[in-house]
Amino acid sequence: MSTRREARERALGLAYECEQRGLDPTQLLADLPVEPDEYAARLVRGIEQHGEEIDALISKYSEHWALERMPVVDRTLLRLGTYELGWIPDTPTAVVITEAVELAKQYSTKDSGRFVNGLLSRIAEAVRSTP
Repeated sequence: MSTRREARERALGLAYECEQRGLDPTQLLADLPVEPDEYAARLVRGIEQHGEEIDALISKYSEHWALERMPVVDRTLLRLGTYELGWIPDTPTAVVITEAVELAKQYSTKDSGRFVNGLLSRIAEAVRSTP
């Protein structure tokens, strides 16, 4: 069994592949020779099922950034993080944001960690705040 950190990293790779190749996530998961960790699959399916809502949240809270202009890795991490924040409430907010930032630093541009941190923090305030 892998850790959630490893599952998030695997989900990043799978979601990135879907976007780059224009593949349906459900079909990609079904065609894999080795089934991914359950949590990784849940994340990839979640961003597929709630894609419009997720993209609307990212667009709403990103300042001066069109979704399509964001680096693909950043956009993918934002989608995964937004899904966790909005649809998996038992995962602590700090964990979601910290792990997305670490993955951004590892796989994207030098400014991506800061960008992902700021945007996911704004989204977390909106979707996890109590009325």
